[in-house]
Amino acid sequence: MCSSDLVIVAMRPKQWLKNVLVFAAPAAAGVLGHTRDLVEALVAFVAFCLAASGTYLLNDAADVESDRRHPTKRFRPIAAGEVSVSTARGVGVVLLLAAFGVGFLTGWRLPIVVLTYLVLTTTYSLWGKRVPVLDLGMVAAGFVLRTVAGAVAVDVPISVWFFIVASFGSLFVVAGKRHSEMVELGEDSARVRSTLGAYSPSFLAYVCSVSTGVTLMGYCLWAFEKAQGQGGFPWVEVSIVPFVLAVLRYAFIRSEDTRLNSSHGYIS
Repeated sequence: MCSSDLVIVAMRPKQWLKNVLVFAAPAAAGVLGHTRDLVEALVAFVAFCLAASGTYLLNDAADVESDRRHPTKRFRPIAAGEVSVSTARGVGVVLLLAAFGVGFLTGWRLPIVVLTYLVLTTTYSLWGKRVPVLDLGMVAAGFVLRTVAGAVAVDVPISVWFFIVASFGSLFVVAGKRHSEMVELGEDSARVRSTLGAYSPSFLAYVCSVSTGVTLMGYCLWAFEKAQGQGGFPWVEVSIVPFVLAVLRYAFIRSEDTRLNSSHGYIS
């Protein structure tokens, strides 16, 4: 594999799927059928793909030593020595500048959201990831900013309930990932990620339970508020069913991962 291909791998294009969240607010507002709104949402998607890849490169360059001790992260191109730290930093800076520039295609508000995301991720990398609880909130905030980016790019309002769903849904996902990581790494978890040494499985399970409950309640209230005054088939209310099933499915997958890792002796 050539060096350019390895840089692309280090950019983690598979993670761009997370940026689909920029379409959430425009979709909820029902404006994606308009060509201009769809194009502006796509611009926000591209901007966040560039920003995310830039931060991945910079974070991996900063965390290269700890990643080399991780059972899976050690195979990443930078940790494996296939992409130099200097190259990662140079390409990362270029991508961040490109993300900021692309954001101006929709006006001045999207670049502010992108800049906020960059400040958040930088602060997380330099300090926040070592502070228990705060690290969960900061990672979740990164997901929430994606939904905000889509809203400001297309210029649609975000309802209070939608924001609650996005916030606590993100916290649910982040806490679930941390719990799985703790189980997978076992006794090495604190050495790889310092905050995992401060958490207990019961605490992360508690965070998942609370955030799940608030997410489901928030979505139900949003759906019924959205459906007020609308005639015809209750599509919005019916969407509660697949949403709840999707959340429960994610929780089931996480619990299965935990059970399998525990049965293989990854935790004592």
